[in-house]
Amino acid sequence: MDEPSALRAASSLQRRTLTAFLLGPLVIAAILWLPTPAFALFFVVALLLAAWEWCALAGLRQTSPRVAYLAVMAACMGLFWLRPAWSVWLFGVSLLFWIVQTIRLSRVRRIDPVAGLQPRLLPIGLLVLVAPWAALVDLHRVPELGPGLVLFLMILIWTADSMAFFIGRRWGRAKLAPAVSPGKTRVGVYGAILGAMICGLAFSWIRSLGVPETLLILAVCGLSALLSVVGDLYESLLKRRRGVKDSSHLLPGHGGLLDRIDSLTAAAPFFALGMAWVIT
Repeated sequence: MDEPSALRAASSLQRRTLTAFLLGPLVIAAILWLPTPAFALFFVVALLLAAWEWCALAGLRQTSPRVAYLAVMAACMGLFWLRPAWSVWLFGVSLLFWIVQTIRLSRVRRIDPVAGLQPRLLPIGLLVLVAPWAALVDLHRVPELGPGLVLFLMILIWTADSMAFFIGRRWGRAKLAPAVSPGKTRVGVYGAILGAMICGLAFSWIRSLGVPETLLILAVCGLSALLSVVGDLYESLLKRRRGVKDSSHLLPGHGGLLDRIDSLTAAAPFFALGMAWVIT
């Protein structure tokens, strides 16, 4: 690496580190200290920012239609806030969607660029972004355990992402989906699942759960990690179709907000369903 490239890489790392140190504590504080209504509003703002970026990936460029789209998304979140019992159906549809995407992504061999508006991505965006918001809010509402469950989900996703990166970089050979994300390997996916399993064991130990509950927790954590990889790949597919590296430049060194929550979009709804089963 030449000197200018090394300087750019160092500068990018500094920006990433600073952004992570600022953003991480803010998210953790919101999870642990805000009451559920304020927590829900905090993440409404975050998901609407991600929805603005989604509009760009869908080819919706004009400001007025984008604002209207955000208004529709906010209305959907308000509906699920008022009717929380409906969330389970939303999570079921979300899980079905991500299962279909898992099959589709495994078959992608070439990505053709797209231009202009892709209308079908607009309703998909409502599902992809409203479902994780509803999942986080439903988890946060759980008496006594709520904030801890949301924080556990965040730690699980961060651990799975980190394990996938480091294990895949060290031992990965076979590519997972080279046309979509050349850097991801099959071994990296195993690393993500391993990291999630470790988190599940820690959760079980802290909660003093029995063997049946522990096995169920491990299944929920492992499948959540697997879905987090699918969410990451799906956003990568959309970005490659548009010929962009990041969803935006909102977060210095990290790209857009959508780039930071892509794993969560697929994992959170299933995790909420699974933990509801465990709790009951």
